[in-house]
Amino acid sequence: MKALVLAGGKGTRLRPLTHTSAKQLVPIANKPVLYYGLDAIRDAGITSVGIIVGDTAREIREAVGDGSRFGLEVTYILQEEPLGLAHCVLIARQFLADEPFVMYLGDNFLVDGITDLVDAFREADYDAQILLTKVAEPQFYGVAELGPDGEIVGLEEKPEHPRSDLAIVGVYTFSPAIHEAVRSIRPSARGELEITDAITWLIDNGRRVHSHFVGGYWKDTGRLQDMLECNRIVLEGIERSVRGSVDGFSEITGRVVVEPGAVVENSVIRGPAVIGADTKINGSYVGPYTSIGEGCLLENAEVEYSIILGDSAITGVSGLTYSLIGRNVEVTRAVGVPNMNQLMVGDHSKIQVRA
Repeated sequence: MKALVLAGGKGTRLRPLTHTSAKQLVPIANKPVLYYGLDAIRDAGITSVGIIVGDTAREIREAVGDGSRFGLEVTYILQEEPLGLAHCVLIARQFLADEPFVMYLGDNFLVDGITDLVDAFREADYDAQILLTKVAEPQFYGVAELGPDGEIVGLEEKPEHPRSDLAIVGVYTFSPAIHEAVRSIRPSARGELEITDAITWLIDNGRRVHSHFVGGYWKDTGRLQDMLECNRIVLEGIERSVRGSVDGFSEITGRVVVEPGAVVENSVIRGPAVIGADTKINGSYVGPYTSIGEGCLLENAEVEYSIILGDSAITGVSGLTYSLIGRNVEVTRAVGVPNMNQLMVGDHSKIQVRA
């Protein structure tokens, strides 16, 4: 069995951050989202992985390499234009050959991985298996309608009046029958080959399409609030580990990771939180659910419930919360009345805030 990982796309909902960075490489607890997916694929017993790349191909290649660090063998497949998920299957035909495969959208986050999904598919005789989860607002998702035995009888894309509350999660398993399906459909109104249309083709032609439910936590990490929520979930499960330097004037409370080379001086850190390697924190407060990347500087600053990417500096700023800060960013104090700040800042930026 193989895996097809989709790591193209423009990440428009995370702009301006994704103007200069692949959305799949934005970190959760200092680990890129894409890495969680690759680990899940390996843990499910799959080692041959094709990665669909687009405009951010160079960055994805640099981050993943040949896949050996994950225990995988990686092949890169270029999608020159974003022409749909089914188009990804179409252009990966040579790599996939006639083997069954799992298709994994690289910006999806599943706490419990995909082993149960893959095992169920291997044991059954399905042509497609779709991962589903119940949601409160199904009108914002692709929605599946099930038959009495869990078979999928219909799919809708963001329906005004949903027939169920079962949202389609971005992980699928397919038999080679999907190749005929993607060749048989036509582009949708938005000019893309839709995977839901290909699955509908399978259903209409008597193929077995079944459901599988998410066993744990799932998020599509396409928005700021989703990234911060995933960060919170992962940090809830960390164990305390202080391998950097913490002076006697600092207070470390709860589940806090301080990576090697990090320096904490005259500061308060309340977990769960992660402090990246070679980061310096001086005279500052780091509150719960915060991830700070490597090589950062926090000086006379206060931050909580936020993600700060590597090599950024925050100085003289208090009340920073619910924020996603890109790489090589400088956030400094401006003259004025203190207030709370919410920031989503792209890479290589310099900003001033009232603090």
